[in-house]
Amino acid sequence: MQRLYDFIRRHPTGVDSFWALMLLGFSGLWAAGIRDGGLRVLAGVAVVLLLCLVVALRRLMPEKMLLLAVGVGVVQLALDVMINPADFAILVIIYTVAAHDGPRWASRLALIGGLSAASLAQIRWPEPDASTLGRVVITIVLSVPFALAWVLGDSVRTRRAYFAQLEERATRLEKEREAQAKVAVAAERARIARELHDVVAHNVSVMVVQADGAAYVLDAAPDQAKQALETISTTGRQALAEMRRLLGVLRTGDAPENGEYVPQPDVKQIEELVEQVRSAGLTVDFKVEGKPRQLPSGVELTAYRIVQEALTNTRKHGGPEAGASVRLVYFDDGLGLLVEDDGRGSSHELYEDGGADGRGHGMIGMRERVGMVGGTLDAGPRPGGGFRISALLPLKPAG
Repeated sequence: MQRLYDFIRRHPTGVDSFWALMLLGFSGLWAAGIRDGGLRVLAGVAVVLLLCLVVALRRLMPEKMLLLAVGVGVVQLALDVMINPADFAILVIIYTVAAHDGPRWASRLALIGGLSAASLAQIRWPEPDASTLGRVVITIVLSVPFALAWVLGDSVRTRRAYFAQLEERATRLEKEREAQAKVAVAAERARIARELHDVVAHNVSVMVVQADGAAYVLDAAPDQAKQALETISTTGRQALAEMRRLLGVLRTGDAPENGEYVPQPDVKQIEELVEQVRSAGLTVDFKVEGKPRQLPSGVELTAYRIVQEALTNTRKHGGPEAGASVRLVYFDDGLGLLVEDDGRGSSHELYEDGGADGRGHGMIGMRERVGMVGGTLDAGPRPGGGFRISALLPLKPAG
């Protein structure tokens, strides 16, 4: 049965031609019973052939076949060709035009022509023994098949259009889901890139400074060199732990082992960060104003990374005698950050312009982080020298 259905779908014209031949056979039996000779026989044969042609080509050119059927009907009435089996083609073409996604005038013409056919047939070939009321009843009864053919075809067209709309909507939603997935992947990659930058830029710079210091005092002050090496070891382990956590995000389907990944940094760990920077040789003044309280995790991570990046910039570009200050201010509706240094100042502008060596990504990362939580960031040279970074992070994300 499925093979037959597939064959019909692949060869609709061939199937219609088969039914046209069947209709021609039945109509031929009818034509053989015509006793009158001359014009009526020729007209009857022509009507049968043309109506069979309507059935055979109804899907290839439905509107033209409808007009042909209307013309054949008019000729049939004019030449007094009696109703015959080939007239079934009128029902078929009415259904076809109503079901076809073509111009609406064709569907309306099919409906009007079908409803008029019964009335015109009763006028042309009235029932001899029927009363006026009987003829009206006969007309109504004969009109029902034409109306049903049109209603069935129109419902098929409406149903087909509905399914086409559903398919189009499903395709559009699928494309939207793919686009959203790509955006989510890009956002996740950007987030991981920011995290890796923060880990590498801060911890590796601390390790480099400590290694240089250890090499400088290795012979003169072995204890200080030992302390520097211990700081390098601790910083390296911390960097490895954070990188392991970030790489774990990329391992889809692998459950992390207990204790394998460290938690995200928060505001409380800023003091530990400042102590770590102090141990690396940078003078940092740290103060907290307002009443500390629990903040959203995104705000806490953003605050930590801003301070981390700002102190890393100071240590790398502020000069050997630079000092820094960090202020955390708890407001009723947000958290304020102020990180300043008294270093060379304008060298920090390199972060705004970017470059082949990767400079610029730190400041860009800051702005992206602040934007994600709906905050504001102001960064630039400080009057009198140095560099200033101030940020305001709201407790609730922007709408």
